[in-house]
Amino acid sequence: MTGRALLLLALSLALASCGLRPLYSGGANSDAAVALRSVSVGPIPGQSGWLVRNKLVDRLATGHSGTPAYRLDVVLDDDLTAFGIRGDRAATRERRTLRARFQLISLSTGTVVLDATAGSDSGIDVVSSEYATVAAEQTALDQLSDILADQIVARLGLFAARTAPTR
Repeated sequence: MTGRALLLLALSLALASCGLRPLYSGGANSDAAVALRSVSVGPIPGQSGWLVRNKLVDRLATGHSGTPAYRLDVVLDDDLTAFGIRGDRAATRERRTLRARFQLISLSTGTVVLDATAGSDSGIDVVSSEYATVAAEQTALDQLSDILADQIVARLGLFAARTAPTR
């Protein structure tokens, strides 16, 4: 065997013994998937809140497991900042930032079991058409809502996998 082949074999054996296991091993019956279905999402005010909440509900598939065990409370900070100022004081770029602080609350005890943050931002070109700029701002908000929902669900999945009883 060549040196590369031996190295690959050694690395694959080391990786197999590190205890790494897929988060959703077991598919829809995995600990993470079952726990995610037991999360209800509280109301989130504003347009950005409506978007993020709908995306979270879609990803969590809530309501399919009966009575929820957890409630997810999310507080958003949606900011649109102009920069790249021209000589006539008109902005040429904007940055849309969407941040969330989220808490997972156990409904049986009322305690916060996870308190974390998520966020992302997007750059927007400001063009001469006000309609095009507003459309770009809305598109950025929709994309940021997707990213935020993905980050939150990933964090909830990790929490569920780490706190699940071993089978």
